[in-house]
Amino acid sequence: MKHSLPIGVFDSGIGGLTVLAELMAHLPEESFIYLGDTARLPYGTKSPETVVRYALGAARFLMARGIKLLVVACNTASAAALPALRQALSVPVLGVVEPAAEAAAQRAQRVVGVIGTESTVASGVYQRFLGALRPDLQLVTQPCPLFVPLAEEGWFDHPITHQVAEVYLAPLREAGVDTVVLGCTHYPLLTRPIAQALGPEVTLINAGREVARQTEQLLLRHGLLAQERAGQVTLLVTDAAPRVRRLAAAIIPSVAEKLQLVDVTETSDAGRPHVGSPSCAG
Repeated sequence: MKHSLPIGVFDSGIGGLTVLAELMAHLPEESFIYLGDTARLPYGTKSPETVVRYALGAARFLMARGIKLLVVACNTASAAALPALRQALSVPVLGVVEPAAEAAAQRAQRVVGVIGTESTVASGVYQRFLGALRPDLQLVTQPCPLFVPLAEEGWFDHPITHQVAEVYLAPLREAGVDTVVLGCTHYPLLTRPIAQALGPEVTLINAGREVARQTEQLLLRHGLLAQERAGQVTLLVTDAAPRVRRLAAAIIPSVAEKLQLVDVTETSDAGRPHVGSPSCAG
């Protein structure tokens, strides 16, 4: 039955595991299959056309494995590729931008900051959503391109990360933001340096929590909630470098040892791990 299929979760790297962790906590009876396109990250510096092509390829790969819903756990792909994904796929598709924007609109007082990759900020997607939801809000955006490689390196609380955060976030602090959207799924990994740079009075919006709530609503609406507890999790990546394994273990240690290496470009082997490919336990 379709309701017994897993939920697909896709990101350009491992940062989307922050969304997966929230989904697992909120929907423990569901099974998940996660694909991190770690061989081609970051998406945030790619052209919109390239991002759409990569996202469609990843989505078709997951569809070949059998999924009932797709969560695009990547702000860049959500901003650039969501319409194309919804048109191409036969399952519901949820991005991270709309849930985060809605949460910010509900909680913000006067000035909202949005931090993200260069591509996400340049797309104007948050400006459009927040402008429609709360035209009274002042919006300040700031690209933070070094945050993703710092997170992927595992430097969550490193002095260099704190220094970079101070530089990136100074304009937001000067603008008097009261709420800041973490506009990249890697950024919750850097919550401590981000929060320290902004100050304790600023509310941070973590899209993963909002996505988990909206995923449950979508499953209910389409009659796709799991009928019995399964809770199986499969982690797939396109490059299983040691840093990828370390990062996965830091985010979701309970399932990180199941990490498998796949090639999304090989359609003849779609959905199957390489024979003899190393796992996280190796």
